[in-house]
Amino acid sequence: MSDTVLPPGDDPPGDDPPGTPRIGGTGRPPYHPPAPPGRLAVRKTYKLYIGGTFPRSESGRSYVATDHKGGFLANAALASRKDARDAVTAARKAFAGWSAATAYNRGQVLYRVAELLEGRRGQFAAEVRSAEGLAARSAEAVVDAAIDRWVWYAGWADKIAQVHGAANPVAGPYFNFSLPEPTGVVAVIAPEASSLLGFVSAVAPAVVTGNTVVAVASEPCPLPAVTLAEVLATSDVPGGVINVLTGRTAEIAPWLASHMDVNAIDLSGASDELAGELALAAAENLKRVVRPGPGQDWMQPPGLHRMRAYLETKTVWHPAGT
Repeated sequence: MSDTVLPPGDDPPGDDPPGTPRIGGTGRPPYHPPAPPGRLAVRKTYKLYIGGTFPRSESGRSYVATDHKGGFLANAALASRKDARDAVTAARKAFAGWSAATAYNRGQVLYRVAELLEGRRGQFAAEVRSAEGLAARSAEAVVDAAIDRWVWYAGWADKIAQVHGAANPVAGPYFNFSLPEPTGVVAVIAPEASSLLGFVSAVAPAVVTGNTVVAVASEPCPLPAVTLAEVLATSDVPGGVINVLTGRTAEIAPWLASHMDVNAIDLSGASDELAGELALAAAENLKRVVRPGPGQDWMQPPGLHRMRAYLETKTVWHPAGT
């Protein structure tokens, strides 16, 4: 269906002047006339994303996802601890292949995610706007930043080793190299208030360096993350590399923090009280713990610290030839 210019007086709320045309090329969601009287709305079923597939929660539970005004948006799957364990198993299974892929190939794969996001820009802007209560242009700016962030991290895939690695001086006829390697399975508690950009900002730096991820989406605003999972499923990202759970953060996160096959955890979306409990549980198997600073602004340019947080350093000695 082609985009249709909004008739005067029918503008949705936002920061655009009344009567502003919304036509192809603006990136905004196209206006479509209302469905004929008597036609039922086609409601979407939102599921989990585990191992490259979209299962329902094994418990069969769901919860209501609302817009910023409390209005009904959809029913989202309410993940259980069994779903969390299944996601970790899928991430561990995918780790060997993903970490063994060349850095250049990982960069290509992540860039493809950005391409697909660009193609669905209008849909993501509409979902972010509904979930977070942003004006039209602000929602579009958030989506643009999320797309740009995938591109930025994709570009670092084959460069982080040059920055984080080193050829070390030694006293002897040897070469000594420090080489960065991925940590393993990373659990991400995604930010609550930034349903798309915060999610991307936490997940992308983990996978670009060869780790696999189990991400708990924003509890009040899960839909942009689930729609992103649909993008991942149709991209070149292998199944299991990124797994997305929706549900109660306080219910799912403790099982990920205490899981002995999870190697690192990002606490961006955890409250201060919950973050303390999760960090304590993570200490049982010496997980790496990433705790964001106060008042994290996800629109700020990213740095290298999140990629470095999920890297181990391997030291290699090699005799120098004569």
